[in-house]
Amino acid sequence: MKVVIHPSTLSGNIFAAASKSSMQRACAAALVRKGISIIHNPGISNDDKAALSIIKNLGANIQELEDRIIVDSTDFNNSPSGAGGINCGESGLSIRMFTPIVALSKNKITINGSGSLTTRPMDFFDEILPQLKVSIASNKGKLPLEVQGPLQPSNITIDGSLSSQFLTGLLLAYSASNASGVSISVNNLKSKPYVDLTLKVMHDFGLNVPVNNNYQSFTFNKSDIKHQTSAIHYTVEGDWSGAAFLLVAGTIAGNIVVKGLDIRSTQADKKIIEALENCGATIFIDETGIKISGSDLKSFEFDATDCPDLFPPLVALASYCKGTTMIKGVSRLAHKESDRAITLQTEFAKMGVEIILEGDIMKINGGNDLSGTIVHSHHDHRIAMACAVAALKANGETIIEEADAVNKSYPNFYEHIKSLGASVNQL
Repeated sequence: MKVVIHPSTLSGNIFAAASKSSMQRACAAALVRKGISIIHNPGISNDDKAALSIIKNLGANIQELEDRIIVDSTDFNNSPSGAGGINCGESGLSIRMFTPIVALSKNKITINGSGSLTTRPMDFFDEILPQLKVSIASNKGKLPLEVQGPLQPSNITIDGSLSSQFLTGLLLAYSASNASGVSISVNNLKSKPYVDLTLKVMHDFGLNVPVNNNYQSFTFNKSDIKHQTSAIHYTVEGDWSGAAFLLVAGTIAGNIVVKGLDIRSTQADKKIIEALENCGATIFIDETGIKISGSDLKSFEFDATDCPDLFPPLVALASYCKGTTMIKGVSRLAHKESDRAITLQTEFAKMGVEIILEGDIMKINGGNDLSGTIVHSHHDHRIAMACAVAALKANGETIIEEADAVNKSYPNFYEHIKSLGASVNQL
């Protein structure tokens, strides 16, 4: 699919989409709690659908209603059959979170995915799962994986530098296994706010939550939590990751209000507010939402090591900030849907924005006029959205190829910016 975006001025109000980080974790927690869970404000992205498909294949009964999803995992017995295996689609979180949960089973289960997920390294599991008495076979550290447990919690040390999502899966699996008196130690943990989100979701679903020892280790003690027979109600948060693009769009192209975001959220990408304040955006936050606009934007410095998904919207923002913006954390970008540092450099160069990569630092020379042109998403949802936002004030029309990549996380993105006044047409 191709989308054409013309220079536009935005105004009005918009509700943030549901957070896939919150939604996918809720699906996993609903599965392992062994009861009835009602998930309100469910997400509709491809990654959300993948998570629902996975828990269904692992034994949950699912009823999808208009504004909520009812998950019944009463019969989940920590040994799912996983008949036919599970498919994680292109979701990096799903593969990393559900693999340890699949490893609870005494049955051999195949785990697969599609698209860019098939090229992402999974050798973490080759190293760690055997320490937990789990048999695993992989395709030289990549998909498909063949896993057979049952997982037996023990004291282990893991590397947290690639992604905190591996830790998320282990925390959920340990909790489901009634782990007691054991710890997961972590070296060089990245994306700590996402671990906070995992721990909060575990608490909200009544699971045994480990003690967080300053993010260096997570200790499971004997749980005194009694099984709850009543249904758990959980409301999926508004998505700060997707909303970051809306907030940047409002800053460079208008005056808008984004509603449905929790300013107290543990989501890592809430940090976009810091970048917007630093570049000179006008922000007003109250109970009605976040009001955002901007003019005379200036360059800024930002550390995105713990929130690497902010790189694409930050590049779009920096393109309109006078001077050289410096963003730290480039090393976190190699194993996303694309190699995002290179992809951003390539696609924004087509629009006239110079991006320089120096080790772990990205430098964006902004403040010059952007040119409308033909860009490509590289099948990466966040690249497609970054180009769309940057196109709102470019000179001339911008055509985004493979624009439907946004379905991975934010299927309604083009409709949402169009409702705010963006000139968007589908070819």
